Amino acid sequence: MKKVSIIYWSNGGNVEVLADHIFKGAKEAGATVVVKHVHEATLEDVTSADAVAFGSPSMDNNRIEQEEMEPFIKQFELISNENKDLVLFGSFGWDNGEFMKEWSTRMQGYGFNLMNTISVKEAPSEKELEEAINLGKILAK
Repeated sequence: MKKVSIIYWSNGGNVEVLADHIFKGAKEAGATVVVKHVHEATLEDVTSADAVAFGSPSMDNNRIEQEEMEPFIKQFELISNENKDLVLFGSFGWDNGEFMKEWSTRMQGYGFNLMNTISVKEAPSEKELEEAINLGKILAK
């Protein structure tokens, strides 16, 4: 059984809703799943998992959340991530989701196997929630 960790930062709740749906998909596919807000997450939550999903809204000029999520993500720059399967998810308001392109490139540079991303404008639609469930299933395989 595959172990999946979902770690996110959410303020308005949209990223948390996506995390819940990724969880649902991974669980339905038979994975053992850990879901944590980034302030509760540890390095081991990622290193001990077979696959990971990271989530953040776009903030501060097209960047992930800078006070908690950024320092957590930065830890992975200097360790071996062994091509671990990864999904990135998030939400945006005014910036058209440009942060996801930069974040994707960065995580691939850190040695993750980026399987897919989802970024939604404001609140996710029903179609986007289904896509999040499917991303959870992909992580669990």
